[in-house]
Amino acid sequence: MIEAAMIWNEPNNKSHWDPQIDPDWSKFAEMGKLAARAIHDVNPQVKRVLGGISPIDPQYIQRLAGHGLIEELDVIAVHGFPLDWNLWNINEWPQRLDEIRAVVPDHELWVTEVGVGSFGAEEVQEFGVKRTAELLIGKVPRVFWYSLYDLPQAWGATTRHKEAEGSSYYRHFYMGLIKEDGTPKLGLKAFEPYAGDLGLMQWFHYQDPRLDDAVAWLKRLGVKHLRTGLSWADSFRPDALGWFDRQMEALEDFDVTVTFCFTPEHLGIEPHHTSPPRDPQQFADFCAQMIERYAPVATNDARPALAAAE
Repeated sequence: MIEAAMIWNEPNNKSHWDPQIDPDWSKFAEMGKLAARAIHDVNPQVKRVLGGISPIDPQYIQRLAGHGLIEELDVIAVHGFPLDWNLWNINEWPQRLDEIRAVVPDHELWVTEVGVGSFGAEEVQEFGVKRTAELLIGKVPRVFWYSLYDLPQAWGATTRHKEAEGSSYYRHFYMGLIKEDGTPKLGLKAFEPYAGDLGLMQWFHYQDPRLDDAVAWLKRLGVKHLRTGLSWADSFRPDALGWFDRQMEALEDFDVTVTFCFTPEHLGIEPHHTSPPRDPQQFADFCAQMIERYAPVATNDARPALAAAE
C-alpha cells in the first residue's frame, strides 16, 4: 500500500520550516538523514522522497546535497502552482524539471503537488488541469494533483500568507476539484480522463469527516496513486493511532505516498509545527514506527499489520 515515504513537506517554504532557526538547513538535513535511514532499516522497498520543494530551486537541492542528505534519498520531489503563487508561466514546467534533473541526474524526479485554483473562475482551473496533464504526464513517474477538496473556510490555511495579503491567502481555499459543500467543479470533469495517470494529493485532518466520501470519489474517478500525510504533531492527540489506522485502512486500495511532517510544539526548538525538533532522532523514530505499522517488509497488505499491532 505505501510505495513511498516523504520526509517533510516543502522544507524550503517558511510556512513549513522555520529558516530563522535553521538558516542553512543543516538541522533539516540532519533530521532528514536520520529519518531516511530509519525508513530504509524498516523496509528498504519503500522509496524515500525529499519533501516536495516550493519554490523549485536547484540551488536548494545542491545545498542539501552538501549536507549529505540527497545521497540518502531515492526521489526528489517538487511542487508547482504557476497560475496561483509561482512567478513563472505554466508552460515552463519542462524547463523547471530540467533544472532539477541537472543537479540530481541519478535520482527519480516526482511532482508531488501541482494545482490550479478556481479563485478567479472555474474555467481557469479547468484549463489548468488539461494543460498540466499535457505537460507532465509521461515526463515524470508520479504527478499528484492538489487537491480533491477545497479547504473548508472554517479550518484556516496553514501558511505564512496573511489575510491582509488578499488573494495569496484566499487562494488556499479554492484548490480543490470539489467545493466545500460537495459540489463538483468544472475541473473535476476535466481531471477524470487523466485520473489513472495524474494521482491526487489530499491532506486528511485529524478525524477528518471527509475521509469516506474522499475514498468513494477516488475510486469513482479511477485514481490509482494517492499522496497524503501522517502528522507527527497529531500523533500526540487522543487516540491518534486509532485515527491513523482508520485513515490508512481506508486508503489500502491505492498506491500511497505518505508524508511525515509537522513538529509537535512541545518537542520543537520553538513551540511551533515549523520548528526543527530539539532531538531529530525522535522524528526518525516516528517515521520508523509508521512504516513498521503500515508498510512492514513481510507483507504488502495493511490489514494483517493492523491486527498484529492491536
